[in-house]
Amino acid sequence: MLKYLKKYWLFCLLAPLFMVGEIAMDLIQPDMMATIVDEGVLKSNMDVVLKEGIRMILLVLFGGLSGVMCGVFANLASQQFGNDLRKDLFAKIMNLSFEQTDQFSTGSLITRLVNDTTQIQQMVTLSVRGVVRSSIMFAGGIFMLYLQSPRFALIAACGLPFILLFVVFFLKKATPMFTAVQQKLDGVNNCVQETLAGARVVKAYVREEHELSRFDAANDALCSTSLRVQALLAFMTPCMNIVLNLCIVTILYVGGCTMRAGEDMTSGQIMAAITYMSMILHGVTFMANIFQTFTRARASVSRVNEALHCGDSLPDGSAKPPEAQGEVELRHVTFAYPGGSQNVLEDISLTIHRGETLGIIGATGSGKSTLVSLIPRFYDAAEGEVLIDGMNVKEYSLKQLRERIAIVMQRAELYSRPIEANIRWGRDNASPWEIKHAARVAQADDFICCTKDGYYTLVTEGGHSLSGGQKQRISIARAILKDAEILIFDDTTNALDLQTESRLYQALEQSCPGTTKIIVAQRIASIRNADRIAVLDGGRIAACGTHEKLLASSAIYRDICDSQQ
Repeated sequence: MLKYLKKYWLFCLLAPLFMVGEIAMDLIQPDMMATIVDEGVLKSNMDVVLKEGIRMILLVLFGGLSGVMCGVFANLASQQFGNDLRKDLFAKIMNLSFEQTDQFSTGSLITRLVNDTTQIQQMVTLSVRGVVRSSIMFAGGIFMLYLQSPRFALIAACGLPFILLFVVFFLKKATPMFTAVQQKLDGVNNCVQETLAGARVVKAYVREEHELSRFDAANDALCSTSLRVQALLAFMTPCMNIVLNLCIVTILYVGGCTMRAGEDMTSGQIMAAITYMSMILHGVTFMANIFQTFTRARASVSRVNEALHCGDSLPDGSAKPPEAQGEVELRHVTFAYPGGSQNVLEDISLTIHRGETLGIIGATGSGKSTLVSLIPRFYDAAEGEVLIDGMNVKEYSLKQLRERIAIVMQRAELYSRPIEANIRWGRDNASPWEIKHAARVAQADDFICCTKDGYYTLVTEGGHSLSGGQKQRISIARAILKDAEILIFDDTTNALDLQTESRLYQALEQSCPGTTKIIVAQRIASIRNADRIAVLDGGRIAACGTHEKLLASSAIYRDICDSQQ
């Protein structure tokens, strides 16, 4: 984490310096108060009272100004630190593969990005401000106590080992509990994220009570774990207070005995000693809180580093990409999902030429979506090769590879912004005319123009303000606008009626004749006019050819046709 503070070293230096000024003023005041009591009040010398009182007021103002400046610089350092850390962590999350995202879970990544980084940020604030404050207050208090009387400093020194023992004991017990708290928070975030994302399903199946009980269980587990930590730490401060207050009682006793014996000891010195002992108490208590924050932040640092420095499961290639043509080839490709017990694809070999339209059909679970997910390299093939324009996809950088491909997923993902902005995701520098043209090809222009604000109609979160077919057409328009060499439709027209779907494919052929198109479909009508159709069965290509050829030669394809007729 230190590398994130290097840019703000000046703030990290100025904050402790100003804190030294504040604490120095706090340490001087009890000694001045002793002078006011001994030389002014007890001797009825108002000049001393006024003179020392004015000096104290000026020192308080200086100390207050120093404290304000310390807070300003400490917050500048910690806020900028947190800002940089969150940006880097979010960038890392954006580059995680599907496999890594599944391993972490969405809820856990949210916790790490929001809660864990906040814990670390608080640690930074205390590092540049609180550590100096508590250390100087503690060490300075003992030194000033020694100046009042070496006996008083000895009393404080005798209590120190017991205080340190309490701090070490309680924080050692609490350290593993903080990690458990963050893990329980992951469970709460996962539950919330899943329930809100599937709110319509929950309501449709009247499962509100079930989800409430699931959330209650996760929340109760978090509450129970947090309470165990807090119950343990609740004993720490009282134990330290007992020791330090016993030290104060001892100072009063020793001071009283010394005065009665006629030795050089004054009431002001005893008052100052009690104040310094209170400052030592405050410093130790503050230091214990810092240790507590550090212990909790340590668990957060470990979790953030785990995400921040996890290796790339899909490392970038560095080869110079060939000229974009749009040809796709799979050579003896075999694939199984991480942790899966069997292959989803088995020895797939297929070539898709530039400008060709390939339809892919097969039973549910035959591997259609898995096959097309290997082309943009969402996953890597376990065996064999996937090539784009004659070069293995592993040799491309992911950015260069995916710039050549436009893919429309099964689930249409839209964002809380205007329709125009959702389409513009395909290409930021697209003109309004290009956006409208892409919408026309996707058969979306008519319904968009009928909305209240047209292309500037705001889409609600998740696109819930639109029908399934409308969301699909906006997603298709976004992919068309990208103007990529390869266009993949992963069962993306299942919410469209046959007439709209037919117009879409006709417009697509006219608008993108040189684009390689791969269409995964469940309906024969969606792909019957494709140049070729690949029939998948059990993760293998059972047959490949035109609609007419497959009707004549493939029993599996005929069965699919018969079932749909």
